[in-house]
Order: sequence, then structure tokens, then C-alpha cells
Amino acid sequence: MANGTPASKDLGKPPPRWVLKFMTRAHVLLNRLTGGRRFNTLAGDEVCFITMTGAKSGRSITIPLMFVPHEGGVLLVASQGGAPKNPVWYNNLVKQPEIAVRHRGRSLKLCARLATPEEKPALWPICDERYAPYADYRKRTTRDIPIFVCEPIS
Repeated sequence: MANGTPASKDLGKPPPRWVLKFMTRAHVLLNRLTGGRRFNTLAGDEVCFITMTGAKSGRSITIPLMFVPHEGGVLLVASQGGAPKNPVWYNNLVKQPEIAVRHRGRSLKLCARLATPEEKPALWPICDERYAPYADYRKRTTRDIPIFVCEPIS
């Protein structure tokens, strides 16, 4: 308690949506302009570029997400910084699970599925090891943050 006011329980809020959208578009553009040689990290952590189909628009959309390799595919965490709602891209993967993932010149065709409640306890340590803020995001929200298991298409 400082100055007679209780300590804030706010663990931080994600930036406004327009900031995230601008930063996402800039990141994708700069990565493309360098032929994928640069802008493969965010604050020192590896990112990959996910190309998906918009659930409503049907358009091809590419976004950078934290790179969490797993068994020949990737794990994608729909954390949105611990916001109370799932990110928009969550709905895209639920409706259109076939995606392309690009990481440092390597491209994969994958199919995304939601991790089951039974799988998630084993997946969180893998995700946290690749991007430590995920643990803070889980504390920041009451939402059960989804994890997509993205596996190679056979």
C-alpha cells in the first residue's frame, strides 16, 4: 500500500488492438522485403509467419507468432498477451485449420487442431521454454488460453 491506496492487482494490459495490427503488418512486410533473412525475432525470441484463411473474409492472411517447434510441426498459443478474449486468428484456425508456416526460409504445410485439456499440462512447459511471458499471460486472464497443435499434412 503506497500513499494509502491498495496495490494494483493489474498485471498489465495488452496494447490497443490498432497498435498490434500496425506492428503485425509492419513485421510481416519487413520480413518479406528482406526475403525472410531479417525480422525473424521479436525482442530476441523466434517468430514464425503463419499464413491462414480468414474465417469471415476468405482472404489469405499472414501474421507473425512465437515459434514453438513441436514434433515436426509447431504449437501456436492464442494468448493475445493475456487479453480476456481470444485473438481474431483463433477463429480462422478453428474454421480453416490448414495453414502454411514459414520460419527462417523453411516452409511447412500444417493442419491445426486445438489441444485437448488432457494434453495442455504437457504442452505448457514447451511453450513457456520458448517464450517465457506465456506464464505471465496465463496469470493475467481468467480465460483458458488455447493452444493449437499444428501437425504436418500427410
